[in-house]
Amino acid sequence: MKNHLSTRWGIIAVGAVIGLLAALLQKLGNPPNMGICVACFERDIAGALGLHRADVVQYLRPEIMGFVLGSLGAALLAKDFRPRTGSAPVIRFALGFFAMIGALIFLGCPWRALLRLAGGDWNALFGLLGLTAGVFIGTLFLRGGYNLGPARKAPKFVGLAMPLLMLGLLVLAFYNPPVAGEAKSGVIFYSVKGPGAMYAPLFISLAIGLLVGGLAQRSRFCTMGALRDLILFKQMHLFSGLIALVVVAFLANLAFGQFKPGFTGQPVAHSLGIWNFMGMVLAGLAFALAGGCPGRQLFLSGEGDGDAAIFVLGMIVGAAFAHNFGMASSPAGVGPNGILGLGVGLGVCLAIGFFGTLKKA
Repeated sequence: MKNHLSTRWGIIAVGAVIGLLAALLQKLGNPPNMGICVACFERDIAGALGLHRADVVQYLRPEIMGFVLGSLGAALLAKDFRPRTGSAPVIRFALGFFAMIGALIFLGCPWRALLRLAGGDWNALFGLLGLTAGVFIGTLFLRGGYNLGPARKAPKFVGLAMPLLMLGLLVLAFYNPPVAGEAKSGVIFYSVKGPGAMYAPLFISLAIGLLVGGLAQRSRFCTMGALRDLILFKQMHLFSGLIALVVVAFLANLAFGQFKPGFTGQPVAHSLGIWNFMGMVLAGLAFALAGGCPGRQLFLSGEGDGDAAIFVLGMIVGAAFAHNFGMASSPAGVGPNGILGLGVGLGVCLAIGFFGTLKKA
């Protein structure tokens, strides 16, 4: 049976749905210009679990759990669940770790960069240019033969590890709901102010996450993949989905009164162009070397890819590290150790790319 979601019009439709649902989540309570942000939401989850104590970004975001479980459901229905693992797990963890450092210097993942642009935040242009530059550097390594090695077929329980972890987090969210004015509910930390205290109703967020996870798994929707294919092969197939996302999110923001153009005063953003650019250079390079953007990594982990699951865990730990060691940005600007983290991350990722291209004797 033909997978219509993987066609050109299918990709466009999926991008349009994601753009609309992201704007709707914002309208229903998610932070401004952050209807969907994989990096930000994984950071919030790290905070909710007590991995960092930045009290304004702590919440168990059900969208993330929905992405993985929705992907799992779609993969099972399409008989596309293929448990596999074993390809350079430590390297993939490091790539996820430094991808998060870069994303939190910019304050957003590739999806949020597009959604910030659709909401009128012109600072996102620097981030998108940086993302493109980072992916371009990654394609140079890919042209040179960069490869982390093949993954091997794994038992089913290995492929189910990330979905089960997300299911466990979902159970925690249900049994430890936020309490008004309380910074902790059971074993979970919750923000009482800031973006972590802004969220759409749990069941709506979960339902949208499940839907997006299923659609993205079948369509192979990926921001990094879209840029890579455009740069390497001049193919617009995946990139057309990104265009649809921005256009529909822009129109929805206009309809909801959420379009507020400008550089200054943008929500959960700073206007330091060079660091917006460089943060996403690091993130884009890490995404290219790992083979997918943060959303794609979640969807792959849902269909049984253990390597993607390792990348996701690296991002969550990276988020905790970024906040615990002053590397994450804020609306006031880059964190005190953000530039140091950026430099180390670029050095590590460039080294991974270099050594990953060396031919085996």
